[in-house]
Amino acid sequence: MRVHQDQLQVLLVFAKEDSQSNGFCWACEKAGFRCNVARTPESALESFLDKHHEIIIIDHRHSRYFDAEALCRSIRATNPSENSVIVAVARKPGDREEASVMPLISAGFTRRYIENPNIMACYNELIQLEFGEVRSQFKLRACNSLFTALEQSQEVIEITSEDHVIQYVNPAFESITGYRQREVIGKDLTEMPKSDKNKPDLLDTINYYIKKGKEWQGIYYAKKKNGDSVQQSVKITPVIGQGGKIRHYVSIKRLCNENNKAEKANERVQAEPQIDTQSSKHKDRRKGSLDVRSTTSRASDGSSQRRHSSMARIHSMTIEAPITKVINIINAAQESSPIPVVEALDRVLEILRTTELYSPQLGTKDEDPHTSDLVGGLMTDGLRRLSGNEYIFATKQSHHVPSHLTPISLSDIPPRVAEAMKNEESWDFSILELETATHKRPLTFLGLKIFAQFRVCGFLNCSESTLRSWLQVIEANYHSSNSYHNSTHSADVLHATAYFLSKERVKQSLDQIDEVAALIAATIHDVDHPGRTNSFLCNAGSELAVLYNDIAVLESHHAALAFQLTIRDDKCNIFKNMERTEYRTLRQAIIDMVLATEMTKHFEHVNKFVNSINKPLAALEENGSGNGEEESVNNILNTPENRILVKRMLIKCADVSNPCRPLEQCIEWAGRISEEYFAQTDEEKKQGLPVVMPVFDRNTCSIPKSQISFIDYFITDMFDAWDVFADLPNLMQHLDNNFKYWKGLDDRNLRTLRPPPE
Repeated sequence: MRVHQDQLQVLLVFAKEDSQSNGFCWACEKAGFRCNVARTPESALESFLDKHHEIIIIDHRHSRYFDAEALCRSIRATNPSENSVIVAVARKPGDREEASVMPLISAGFTRRYIENPNIMACYNELIQLEFGEVRSQFKLRACNSLFTALEQSQEVIEITSEDHVIQYVNPAFESITGYRQREVIGKDLTEMPKSDKNKPDLLDTINYYIKKGKEWQGIYYAKKKNGDSVQQSVKITPVIGQGGKIRHYVSIKRLCNENNKAEKANERVQAEPQIDTQSSKHKDRRKGSLDVRSTTSRASDGSSQRRHSSMARIHSMTIEAPITKVINIINAAQESSPIPVVEALDRVLEILRTTELYSPQLGTKDEDPHTSDLVGGLMTDGLRRLSGNEYIFATKQSHHVPSHLTPISLSDIPPRVAEAMKNEESWDFSILELETATHKRPLTFLGLKIFAQFRVCGFLNCSESTLRSWLQVIEANYHSSNSYHNSTHSADVLHATAYFLSKERVKQSLDQIDEVAALIAATIHDVDHPGRTNSFLCNAGSELAVLYNDIAVLESHHAALAFQLTIRDDKCNIFKNMERTEYRTLRQAIIDMVLATEMTKHFEHVNKFVNSINKPLAALEENGSGNGEEESVNNILNTPENRILVKRMLIKCADVSNPCRPLEQCIEWAGRISEEYFAQTDEEKKQGLPVVMPVFDRNTCSIPKSQISFIDYFITDMFDAWDVFADLPNLMQHLDNNFKYWKGLDDRNLRTLRPPPE
């Protein structure tokens, strides 16, 4: 039996990418190991339970990110970890006294690695692990499989020590002899009752052969517990162990046919020795393999470039759709295929990347009720239960158009408002201060300034007064009574959209019509939002849910109503001077972006973005295409399909960017969305509707837990991918800080937005 597998799997658990994690990534590549990267204990445990890695390397240097010892204990608590080697990466001791490894051993770590990002040092560590602990664990794993086979065998199996003390008997032994395992294990064979049907010198003959390391085979009578004798065909094999000495004897016994008396007379001895003194030796064979999370490069000529750090982040994404695996298998097949096959597979990839095949099979992480409720509330259309108390909304509601439009322009904005908007180009800009300064009308003021910066009026061929009127009409149709989905949220999303549009990679991808579509989509994306989720509207049988067949109800309504409000009055019709074809192109782009904010296709959009844009770009970077690199990048970015993916990802990130805002803004927005969900739960209970998010009960909800779940399930992977593309280190730092804030509250079992005053 083989006790060595072709390609080891390594799990790296590092909260942040740094030189040490990259060192191990590159070392895995050099050694030919598969490598997965996890950023959180939750994703690490999930990945391990899925892959059963042979080596797990956990960053023990930064306790502020996660408790490495607690993670190790969690992994050790699972059955698959029995044969895994877990390494703790520890800080250099410096001038302080060398720390004891006993706490690490107690937590379940196999060994400690003092931080050293040098690739060769990491490689040496991995190779030593492979030929030391890992190989030993493979043998132990093989033993588990062998014992399973023994347990299932219908033949009697008995294993004794070199001193003939019984070490093991299988269930077949119990069935045939009537003895239980506990009755015989640990007993010397000489203590077991003997049948008088055996020849007097038979035992001496058997011992003579097996003590010389020879196998014996023949007929032997065993005495059962009830005193009966049973005839068995027996084969006894000595097992040679360390030092070439006999360490065990394995006896395999099969019942003989009682009617075949000739077997009894024809007892025979097999004199030929069959001594196995050689241990299994296997060459180290490395096969190219494929895994969507693998950071291993597999160029057959050994000249592959060092992997760019972004690849590790892309491949470490924890959300994985079946189509992702298909694309990676095809990519691997292309490496060794003839040109015609490569071209055909390119066409296959092109088709796969433009069809709706990216949605993963959704589950909930760790069966967390907060995550489960968020998924149920945001990513489904609810329980299709119509009742007699249908929720009436929107279609019979007259939408507000201001009777007079305040004559403001960029030239006469009040000083207090201008002061609140002076740093709007910064990500840390506070929309909440602008909300106060504008008496809850931030969208009109911020819209005028941002639309002017992007020369929207020039593109639309409309006047500033028309734009101003349009902004006021749209803002008037946001519900100021909503704690979250109001015009301040719209202005916040507009600000984030403008910020993203200013990033170089985004500007390289999009044309002006895309920028205008993005700004308009951000402005209208939640207009007339009732402060209730799609699931609520579907369960309540609202007229909107009926109108849109329970599919993307609110998003369809936002887009449709925005165009209705725009074209019903020339005073605010910003599209009235556009050429028809260009208008239809712009309209389609706006609608597509608004619909992209609907959460049921969240993972589809993220997966398509990563596979169609991030991974091809990262491949170009790592291959170093030289002079043609810029042209190759443009070829990826400027295809119509990929521009659509960029715009969808942009507005999705802008729409849920609150966890990436400065802490005070993050806390405020968390309170607002929680209040909206609380109000929905209250109304569901009042109307007797299904409660789609039970954890959002204002009397019992833990806001920190809800934020942790939202960040873990929806935010982290999406913003990791967006950051790789657009380069947003400040956002990722805020996200990290905010997550630590919520985790700190949760660790203290606090359910509120803020800790109690000292």
